[in-house]
Amino acid sequence: MSNKYIAFYKPFNVLCQFTGEGQTLEGFGLPTEVYAAGRLDKDSEGLLLLTNDGPFIKKVTDPKNDKEKTYWVQVENIPSEKDLEQLRAGVEIKDYITKPAKVKILTPEPNVFDRTPPIRERKNIPTCWLELKITEGKNRQVRRMTAAIGFPTLRLIRVCIGKLELGSLAPGEFREVTREDVI
Repeated sequence: MSNKYIAFYKPFNVLCQFTGEGQTLEGFGLPTEVYAAGRLDKDSEGLLLLTNDGPFIKKVTDPKNDKEKTYWVQVENIPSEKDLEQLRAGVEIKDYITKPAKVKILTPEPNVFDRTPPIRERKNIPTCWLELKITEGKNRQVRRMTAAIGFPTLRLIRVCIGKLELGSLAPGEFREVTREDVI
Protein backbone atom coordinates (compact mmCIF):
# COMPACT_ATOMS: atom_id res chain seq x y z
CA MET A 1 0.00 0.00 0.00
CA SER A 2 1.40 3.39 -0.93
CA ASN A 3 1.53 6.27 1.49
CA LYS A 4 -1.23 8.87 1.38
CA TYR A 5 -1.08 12.45 2.65
CA ILE A 6 -4.26 14.50 3.04
CA ALA A 7 -4.70 18.16 3.98
CA PHE A 8 -8.14 18.58 5.58
CA TYR A 9 -9.93 21.67 6.92
CA LYS A 10 -11.32 20.32 10.20
CA PRO A 11 -14.48 22.22 11.03
CA PHE A 12 -15.36 23.50 14.49
CA ASN A 13 -17.00 20.91 16.78
CA VAL A 14 -15.52 17.87 14.97
CA LEU A 15 -13.35 15.28 16.73
CA CYS A 16 -9.97 14.36 15.17
CA GLN A 17 -10.86 10.66 15.01
CA PHE A 18 -13.03 8.45 12.85
CA THR A 19 -15.21 7.01 15.63
CA GLY A 20 -16.63 8.33 18.86
CA GLU A 21 -19.35 10.48 20.36
CA GLY A 22 -20.51 13.49 18.35
CA GLN A 23 -19.28 14.49 14.91
CA THR A 24 -16.09 12.73 13.80
CA LEU A 25 -13.92 12.62 10.67
CA GLU A 26 -16.02 9.73 9.37
CA GLY A 27 -18.64 11.90 7.65
CA PHE A 28 -16.30 13.78 5.29
CA GLY A 29 -15.44 11.13 2.66
CA LEU A 30 -11.80 10.93 3.72
CA PRO A 31 -9.77 7.85 2.73
CA THR A 32 -10.25 5.16 5.38
CA GLU A 33 -6.60 4.10 5.68
CA VAL A 34 -5.31 7.45 7.03
CA TYR A 35 -5.27 8.87 10.53
CA ALA A 36 -4.52 12.27 12.02
CA ALA A 37 -0.92 13.42 12.36
CA GLY A 38 -1.44 15.36 15.57
CA ARG A 39 -4.68 16.76 16.89
CA LEU A 40 -6.86 19.80 16.93
CA ASP A 41 -9.30 20.18 19.81
CA LYS A 42 -13.00 19.79 19.09
CA ASP A 43 -13.44 23.55 19.50
CA SER A 44 -10.50 24.41 17.22
CA GLU A 45 -10.56 24.33 13.44
CA GLY A 46 -8.30 24.43 10.45
CA LEU A 47 -5.53 22.39 8.91
CA LEU A 48 -5.32 18.74 9.90
CA LEU A 49 -2.80 16.46 8.21
CA LEU A 50 -3.90 12.86 7.76
CA THR A 51 -1.63 10.06 6.57
CA ASN A 52 -0.90 6.34 6.78
CA ASP A 53 2.87 7.02 7.07
CA GLY A 54 3.66 6.37 10.76
CA PRO A 55 7.34 7.48 10.73
CA PHE A 56 6.32 10.68 8.95
CA ILE A 57 3.74 11.44 11.65
CA LYS A 58 6.49 11.23 14.29
CA LYS A 59 8.68 13.54 12.20
CA VAL A 60 5.90 16.14 12.00
CA THR A 61 4.51 15.92 15.53
CA ASP A 62 7.55 15.27 17.78
CA PRO A 63 8.51 18.62 19.41
CA LYS A 64 12.19 17.61 19.15
CA ASN A 65 11.92 18.09 15.38
CA ASP A 66 10.86 21.77 15.71
CA LYS A 67 8.17 21.60 13.00
CA GLU A 68 6.49 24.98 13.11
CA LYS A 69 2.71 25.20 13.23
CA THR A 70 0.93 28.49 12.52
CA TYR A 71 -2.37 29.50 14.08
CA TRP A 72 -4.70 32.42 13.62
CA VAL A 73 -6.10 33.18 17.04
CA GLN A 74 -8.99 35.52 17.75
CA VAL A 75 -8.63 36.82 21.29
CA GLU A 76 -10.70 38.98 23.56
CA ASN A 77 -9.33 42.54 23.82
CA ILE A 78 -6.23 43.97 22.13
CA PRO A 79 -2.83 42.86 23.45
CA SER A 80 0.03 45.35 23.60
CA GLU A 81 3.57 44.68 22.36
CA LYS A 82 4.52 44.10 26.01
CA ASP A 83 1.82 41.40 26.23
CA LEU A 84 3.07 39.75 23.04
CA GLU A 85 6.66 39.83 24.33
CA GLN A 86 5.58 37.40 27.06
CA LEU A 87 4.58 34.88 24.39
CA ARG A 88 7.86 35.49 22.55
CA ALA A 89 9.76 34.73 25.75
CA GLY A 90 7.70 31.67 26.74
CA VAL A 91 4.91 31.61 29.30
CA GLU A 92 4.07 29.35 32.19
CA ILE A 93 1.07 27.12 31.63
CA LYS A 94 0.31 24.70 34.45
CA ASP A 95 3.78 23.50 35.56
CA TYR A 96 5.48 24.09 32.24
CA ILE A 97 7.18 26.99 30.43
CA THR A 98 6.44 27.07 26.69
CA LYS A 99 9.13 27.46 24.10
CA PRO A 100 9.26 30.99 22.69
CA ALA A 101 6.54 31.68 20.12
CA LYS A 102 6.54 33.95 17.12
CA VAL A 103 3.53 36.23 17.39
CA LYS A 104 2.12 39.33 15.74
CA ILE A 105 -1.21 41.11 15.46
CA LEU A 106 -2.83 40.43 12.08
CA THR A 107 -3.76 43.68 10.36
CA PRO A 108 -5.90 43.68 8.43
CA GLU A 109 -7.83 40.89 10.10
CA PRO A 110 -7.79 37.65 8.12
CA ASN A 111 -10.68 36.79 5.85
CA VAL A 112 -12.02 33.57 7.42
CA PHE A 113 -15.11 31.43 6.94
CA ASP A 114 -18.04 32.09 9.25
CA ARG A 115 -18.24 29.65 12.11
CA THR A 116 -21.38 27.88 13.28
CA PRO A 117 -22.12 28.70 16.00
CA PRO A 118 -20.38 32.10 15.89
CA ILE A 119 -18.06 33.19 18.71
CA ARG A 120 -19.60 35.02 21.63
CA GLU A 121 -19.56 38.76 21.04
CA ARG A 122 -19.53 41.33 23.82
CA LYS A 123 -20.59 44.85 22.93
CA ASN A 124 -17.96 46.62 25.03
CA ILE A 125 -15.00 44.26 24.53
CA PRO A 126 -13.12 44.37 21.21
CA THR A 127 -11.44 41.34 19.66
CA CYS A 128 -8.16 40.97 17.83
CA TRP A 129 -6.58 38.34 15.54
CA LEU A 130 -3.04 37.12 16.24
CA GLU A 131 -0.75 34.97 14.15
CA LEU A 132 1.00 32.58 16.53
CA LYS A 133 3.75 30.16 15.48
CA ILE A 134 4.88 27.39 17.81
CA THR A 135 6.97 24.22 17.51
CA GLU A 136 5.28 22.34 20.34
CA GLY A 137 1.74 21.08 20.51
CA LYS A 138 0.76 20.30 24.06
CA ASN A 139 -2.91 19.85 24.90
CA ARG A 140 -4.76 23.16 24.41
CA GLN A 141 -1.40 24.96 24.41
CA VAL A 142 -2.34 27.99 22.29
CA ARG A 143 -5.49 28.61 24.34
CA ARG A 144 -3.53 28.31 27.58
CA MET A 145 -0.81 30.64 26.28
CA THR A 146 -3.21 33.46 25.38
CA ALA A 147 -5.10 32.99 28.65
CA ALA A 148 -1.81 33.16 30.59
CA ILE A 149 -1.24 36.71 29.30
CA GLY A 150 -4.85 37.73 29.96
CA PHE A 151 -6.39 37.39 26.48
CA PRO A 152 -8.79 34.44 26.24
CA THR A 153 -8.99 32.66 22.88
CA LEU A 154 -12.37 33.00 21.19
CA ARG A 155 -11.52 31.25 17.93
CA LEU A 156 -8.52 29.17 16.86
CA ILE A 157 -7.67 28.20 13.28
CA ARG A 158 -4.50 26.27 12.35
CA VAL A 159 -3.40 27.57 8.96
CA CYS A 160 -0.01 25.93 8.46
CA ILE A 161 1.95 22.78 9.42
CA GLY A 162 5.59 23.04 8.33
CA LYS A 163 5.36 24.23 4.71
CA LEU A 164 1.81 22.93 4.21
CA GLU A 165 -0.78 25.71 4.12
CA LEU A 166 -4.53 25.49 4.56
CA GLY A 167 -4.87 27.59 1.42
CA SER A 168 -8.32 27.85 -0.12
CA LEU A 169 -9.81 24.77 1.57
CA ALA A 170 -13.23 25.39 3.09
CA PRO A 171 -14.38 23.69 6.30
CA GLY A 172 -14.92 19.99 5.57
CA GLU A 173 -12.88 19.98 2.34
CA PHE A 174 -9.65 18.06 1.74
CA ARG A 175 -6.97 17.59 -0.91
CA GLU A 176 -4.17 15.10 -1.47
CA VAL A 177 -0.68 16.44 -0.84
CA THR A 178 2.85 15.00 -0.83
CA ARG A 179 5.46 14.63 1.91
CA GLU A 180 7.40 17.39 0.20
CA ASP A 181 4.44 19.75 0.58
CA VAL A 182 4.86 19.45 4.36
CA ILE A 183 8.61 19.26 5.08
